[in-house]
Amino acid sequence: MLHFDDIVFGPIYSRRLGSSLGVNVLPAKGKLCNFDCVYCECGWNKDGAGDRKFPRLAEVETALESRMAALSQEGVPVDSITFSGNGEPTMNPDFAQIVDVTLRLRDRFYPEAKVSVLSNATLAWREDIFHALKKVDNPIMKIDAGADDLVELINKPVGSYSIDKVVDSLAGFKGDFVLQTMFVRSSYFNTAEPDALNRWMDIVRRLSPREIMIYTIDRETPDKTLQKYTVDEMKAFVRPLLDEGFKIQIRG
Repeated sequence: MLHFDDIVFGPIYSRRLGSSLGVNVLPAKGKLCNFDCVYCECGWNKDGAGDRKFPRLAEVETALESRMAALSQEGVPVDSITFSGNGEPTMNPDFAQIVDVTLRLRDRFYPEAKVSVLSNATLAWREDIFHALKKVDNPIMKIDAGADDLVELINKPVGSYSIDKVVDSLAGFKGDFVLQTMFVRSSYFNTAEPDALNRWMDIVRRLSPREIMIYTIDRETPDKTLQKYTVDEMKAFVRPLLDEGFKIQIRG
């Protein structure tokens, strides 16, 4: 499974974001997340439980400044500076301050680049996290299912979870965010089953995100029963939203 040993890695090509400079603000030697998604490229939480040390603000700033200065001098293009890595980035206790530092360094070295955060949106209800996410160009928030029981099967939240709480917090963005959704099926769930699909589309209509990113599995997954969808299948699933004018990026 994929793990990131460095605070800053890449840039690597992202099918969604282009040339993406990754920022991992989670522990380097393992995985730390409040989800345990069946499709996670980093594997199961239990298999990456060796390290619990977050990189702190000063470490992240030093790593970012050094890497961005070198890339800029070499003329390497960067389209997005992307918080992803070994788990849920908003769990880092310095997350809000790290966002401020990243924006400042972006403006210095790569003013045309976007700052993106890939998040499961579970901590967006916190005022400090919400305001930090509002500052970045691309707050990319995940909702894979419209009902708690299906979230339990797909994302396996650690601790309590409420889709209603997540939706309420995302409503505060007033549509100025990107919604990310994985379409996948297995022997025991299907994200595109009609009732599940309708619940998810109702959430999309309520939140009216400026863009929706639809994708399916592309790498090795910890749950070996998963099956991917084709682009044509996913396009058919979201056809009602496309017809309503939603901007949807679909990646197979």
